Amino acid sequence: MTHDAPHVQAIDAFIAATNAHDPAERATLLNSALTADVVFWGPLGRSVGRQAVEDFITEVVQGHPAAPCRMVRTTRVDAPEEWARFGWRYEAGDGHALLSGTDMVHVSAAGEIDQIVVFAGALE
Repeated sequence: MTHDAPHVQAIDAFIAATNAHDPAERATLLNSALTADVVFWGPLGRSVGRQAVEDFITEVVQGHPAAPCRMVRTTRVDAPEEWARFGWRYEAGDGHALLSGTDMVHVSAAGEIDQIVVFAGALE
């Protein structure tokens, strides 16, 4: 998978959106990365739509008690066909890890993420 592949572009735009403090910038990034009807399987359950993902970012990611925090992609993007996975870390402002995990995404033919499955924490 090359760094300019649609999977990588969509994933990196999604991660950038999680780190964007400006709501307009966050919405622009999500519009470029996600389909309007994206299905998001996160730690709080299933939700549908870009707005639901944006609300999750605002409330859970940006609203964390240790804020300001940031998401970092920690692995390459592994993408067999339309599915991709990547590792991530959620870290405090000082760089120490608060949580890490692996996400799996499905990327449409147009290069937008239409499904996100979040696996947070270590698998023991």
